[in-house]
Amino acid sequence: MSNSSTESVNLNTAQIKVVTADGKMVRKATFAGTMGSFVEWYDYGIYGLLTTYLAVNIMGSKDVGSLLLTNVGFLVSFLARPFGGLICGFLGDRLGRKNLLAVLLLLISASTACIGLIPSSSVISWAAPALLILFRILQGFSAGGEVAGAMAFVGEYANNRHRNFAQSFIAVGSFFALFFGSTLSAILITTLGDANMSGWGWRIPFIVALPLGYIGFYIRSKMEDTPHFKALRERNVVERNPLKTVFTSKKHLAAIALTIFLPAVNGPGYYLLFAYMPTYLKTSLGANNFTMLGALLVTAASLVAIIIAIPIMARLSDRYGRKPILAWSAVGTAVLSYPSFLMITTGNMTLASIGAVMMALAFSGHAAVVHTVLTELFPTTVRYSAYSIGFNVSTIIFGGSAPLVMTAIISATKNSMIPGYFSIAASVITLATVFFLKETKGQPLRTH
Repeated sequence: MSNSSTESVNLNTAQIKVVTADGKMVRKATFAGTMGSFVEWYDYGIYGLLTTYLAVNIMGSKDVGSLLLTNVGFLVSFLARPFGGLICGFLGDRLGRKNLLAVLLLLISASTACIGLIPSSSVISWAAPALLILFRILQGFSAGGEVAGAMAFVGEYANNRHRNFAQSFIAVGSFFALFFGSTLSAILITTLGDANMSGWGWRIPFIVALPLGYIGFYIRSKMEDTPHFKALRERNVVERNPLKTVFTSKKHLAAIALTIFLPAVNGPGYYLLFAYMPTYLKTSLGANNFTMLGALLVTAASLVAIIIAIPIMARLSDRYGRKPILAWSAVGTAVLSYPSFLMITTGNMTLASIGAVMMALAFSGHAAVVHTVLTELFPTTVRYSAYSIGFNVSTIIFGGSAPLVMTAIISATKNSMIPGYFSIAASVITLATVFFLKETKGQPLRTH
């Protein structure tokens, strides 16, 4: 590996020299992280995009009760994420990032493909939803270990001055995965027709996950471990029990609290605005307003907007700081949530697309910056573990329960604006948390 410079970081009064990668290696690491993110979140996001078809085939009908049961599968995967985060975080901090991240791609891709192979409930009865829950648990476990690991991997390669820009492409990969899933689903619906899509075509996007997973595994397996982790290993100062260190340190626990509440707006921003939006448009607003194809097109418009905006916001963060971008994004999301969802709930595709794009642009600052901030909160010795714990707890509270809770509340109140109110509340929580952060723009990652 070529070198460009070294960083010296204090570790118990000893000096650890971190040999930083040159530009070519940083780009390779960024590509590997982005490709992995694409595969991981295609696998994870396709479930939310095709929930209504799962309700028909796995649960037996598409009424609200069946949709709620299908969304339980959404929630269950999030409940599995902390276990994945704990185990993978421990292994990642103890043994390294690269090999673990490659294996996680195989696990989630295989479990996603298996969802596409589940026989319908008319064939195997209760075993169909049972298998769905099992495979969703496996998806959740691997996703729980992926986010912090991928961000740590790229962040520990990146240049201090441009770390956010490099890491932002992992976020771009996740949203491009949803765009790819939305586009593939729209093409299949147009080509096959809704009847064939409901009958068997819905299986295709799930099965496509298998070759995508192998590609991601191959790319990641060819990388070396990060310069920061290699420096710890060369000095034989890798943390023997990172979980014990995390849970016995007041400083780490305080940082984990920030990791839980700072991404609050991630729930409505990611899981409602993108993963859950097609189901929301199709079921909560009624079939007379949106077809499934129309709902996917609205989602695609917002995805294009955020894919373009994220690298721009990351550049601004590297120049002006993390806190200003996070604060303005939270304010923008809170202010635009109500009018945006008013336009979305009109049932008019043009207005709905404009509303969704407005929300996406407001949320883009948060999506671009939040994971870099979480990476910079922790030292290399426990970064994977601590980051995973906090972020996965956050996703349970603010993200994983969102589709289930939104479907239930909308059904009970007949108020389709509920997601807008949830978005405002989450934005306020994120904004309040920003004030407790210390600015980390341009600073080297802590080793210990």
